[in-house]
Amino acid sequence: MPQAIMIQNYGAADALVLEEIEVGAPAPSELLLRQTAIGVNFHDIYVRSGLYKTLPLPGIPGCEAAGVIEAVGGEVEGFEVGDRVAYVTGPPYGAYASHRLLPATAAVPLADDVEDDIVAANFLRALTVDMLTRRVTRLNAGMSILVHAAAGGVGRLLCQTAAKLGVTVIGTVGSPDKADIARSSGCVHPILYRETAFQDEVMRLTGGRGVDAVFDSIGADTLEGSLSSLALCGHFVIFGQSSGPGAPLAMSTLAEKSLTVTRPILFHYLRDHAQYQAMARSALSAFATGALSAEDPLQLPLGMAAKAHDLLESRAATAGLVLKP
Repeated sequence: MPQAIMIQNYGAADALVLEEIEVGAPAPSELLLRQTAIGVNFHDIYVRSGLYKTLPLPGIPGCEAAGVIEAVGGEVEGFEVGDRVAYVTGPPYGAYASHRLLPATAAVPLADDVEDDIVAANFLRALTVDMLTRRVTRLNAGMSILVHAAAGGVGRLLCQTAAKLGVTVIGTVGSPDKADIARSSGCVHPILYRETAFQDEVMRLTGGRGVDAVFDSIGADTLEGSLSSLALCGHFVIFGQSSGPGAPLAMSTLAEKSLTVTRPILFHYLRDHAQYQAMARSALSAFATGALSAEDPLQLPLGMAAKAHDLLESRAATAGLVLKP
């Protein structure tokens, strides 16, 4: 029988329970997938905890996966049984499963030289970086930026992308080991935020000017320091809140340095099918050509989704995480 992780009620990681499910034949516009690798993201944690009430309960969480097509709906063109595909999808989610029905418009073909595990662990992250650097703001050679959690999944890909564009990358990390990881991804100035106030170090490194943009996925704990780190006319990009949502920003605070602030949500950018496909092709091509690279992710059985969430929340995992049906 197909299996899936179900959430009956919002809560801690033990809310993730493996159950048998029934998966029918695909509708005319759908694909039936046998999933081979499922990505685990902070977004899934927000959904599970109830911080994001975007999954009707009971429901199956999960935003991204890779798999093999087992059946094709009658109106679907361009896909055949046996094709390898990947996807990222927003509500109602459904990736934490051994098999699933997927709208064909969400599927993206995978090249032979791109591994399922690498894609499943990094597709959403790569799309996020594409959104941040090509759609939310434009990075140009000579700019300087601050990347929080520079050794994290998105952080590493963001550092790689920015460094290749000739941008000076400053990043916050939690340990010397993570500083090495960030450095290897193109972050030239990793800051150990537990040992020094990162905003003071940013100002020292930039000669008191500040950075042109801050990319912040932390939220409450870093908001004030991020604002202090920006140069005149700087751009504050908040794309996550792992420490909780920050306090509301007063317009007068932004006016002090003519700052702009953005709070993008990836799934809003993916609603346009043509834009999603263009972003997906760009992201997958970057992995295929080596423009983006990632470590082999840690594999856990689908039934150990709770452990995967615990590892992610505790920041104990330095590589990506995938669930294996």
